[in-house]
Amino acid sequence: MDISKFQSKLQELEKRNWDRKALESRCNNLMKHGIPAKTLNRDVLTFNRQEILDRVQRRAEEYNFILRNCAQSTGLALMEEFGLGNIEIVRALSPFPGFGGTGWMCGAVTGSLIAFGLQFGSDDLLNEEGVRASIGITRQFMPRFEKEVGAVTCPQIQENVVFGRYMDPAAGPENMEAFEQAKGFEKCSLVPGIGARIAADIIIEAMADI
Repeated sequence: MDISKFQSKLQELEKRNWDRKALESRCNNLMKHGIPAKTLNRDVLTFNRQEILDRVQRRAEEYNFILRNCAQSTGLALMEEFGLGNIEIVRALSPFPGFGGTGWMCGAVTGSLIAFGLQFGSDDLLNEEGVRASIGITRQFMPRFEKEVGAVTCPQIQENVVFGRYMDPAAGPENMEAFEQAKGFEKCSLVPGIGARIAADIIIEAMADI
């Protein structure tokens, strides 16, 4: 992993002119109308792969800025792109940043795993094939994410990639204030963007093999 490659991206995220009003409008529209279902066409997905990956990454970054939640932002970007799930599932991701703020699994990972379950799992709870399929996809995702980011937990990611130290924003108001002053929600958008992009790439790859 080359950490230096992230520096220009972090600077761009810190200085980006985030259109809060437009992002709030998009979120309100999703809350009002739900996540539109889609019929996925593997040829269309493959042909538009780069465009899809760029869009998913951008939206995960934007949702992290406006929702202040890396798990929700990653999951929502993927669910919206592939027509998966509903807002209730996004709500269920509320406590998952840093695995409940404990400093464990990054929300970019858990948000991606939710999308895999929705895409590759089964409505039949007794269908073991759906479980195996989603776990198989996850086993592709985890090493790719860790190779790209260098870690899967918040403390390591914040220290080694984003800030140079672990800021632990969930520890209390003072920590959260310091996190916000350090442009934490802007800079940490890097990781949902990366996670969502890798997850979307894996979904497209899997669809191409069907």
